[in-house]
Amino acid sequence: MTFRKLATLAVLAAACAAASAQDIQDRVIRFGHVNPLGHHLSLGVQKFAEIVGARSGGKLKVQEFHTSSLGGEQQQFSAVQGGAQDMVVLSATVTGGAVKEFTLLDIPFSFTSGEQVDALVQGPFGKSLLQRLPERSLVGLGFWEAGFRQFTNSRRPIQTVEDLKGLKLRVIPNPMFVESFAALGANPVPMAFPELYGALESKAMDAQENPFAIIANSKFYEVQKYLSVTNHVYTASPVLISKKLWDRLSATEQKILQDAAVEAGAYQRRLSRESAVAARKELESKMQINDVSPATLARMRELTAPVAEKFAATYDPAAVKLYRAELDKVRATVR
Repeated sequence: MTFRKLATLAVLAAACAAASAQDIQDRVIRFGHVNPLGHHLSLGVQKFAEIVGARSGGKLKVQEFHTSSLGGEQQQFSAVQGGAQDMVVLSATVTGGAVKEFTLLDIPFSFTSGEQVDALVQGPFGKSLLQRLPERSLVGLGFWEAGFRQFTNSRRPIQTVEDLKGLKLRVIPNPMFVESFAALGANPVPMAFPELYGALESKAMDAQENPFAIIANSKFYEVQKYLSVTNHVYTASPVLISKKLWDRLSATEQKILQDAAVEAGAYQRRLSRESAVAARKELESKMQINDVSPATLARMRELTAPVAEKFAATYDPAAVKLYRAELDKVRATVR
């Protein structure tokens, strides 16, 4: 290549870089979530902020609001949808308030590994969910995770389905959760997360269910004695940005945020899975832990299946068909 051609390419590259820089404005992006500092979702937000800052030359600054400082999940979800808050990472359950097909991801006993979920949400089904968000004033930048959920309670180990009978169980405010746990014999009570520790401490609630890291970080071991490992529901965590803000961004700014969400998501999911192992090990010295047998899990799956079918019948048939086809494919190819 001649010197003249190299010089021309250098000039073009510099012009493109200058144009891109002009496409980035000084902005502060408020990114909220309900988890404490140190939780893997908080670390994911921090990684996202680091990537965005680096690629925008420091013009795009992401400000993290952790530990429910902007409210519970439902409050933050509504704020992002209305444009009062810029970004949030929260459960697919709450996102189902705008696009109910997101709660197909909440069907109990659907997955046996995080890798199965990765394949599902990064494929045609996950993309179809994100495509439904803009008409609800939201834009989805991808899926992070809270992880697989486990039971804790203050009364007894859960070794059989009968051990759940009568337990006052705090659940996410989601009808599928309420009916699924009722089908297992528990007494499910919808409750916002910030109220949970106090309810367990006062014995207003006997039990709750959450991933290992949340159980450890929230110090539920102080008010719960038993932890029973079921992996009964995987909690996906969509990363959402207000469409009002998104529409004000340049294409360059949008690409920076989109790419950063994907890269930070891979980092966050790895941390999540590592932290689940570490949190279980930590909790072994603070709680009585038992692994629920495959036979009991199969019985739980059988009892909750009619609930899943009931809710699936109320969703967009095309979405349900795609979900089932992609899930079958994933189960056949990913362990």
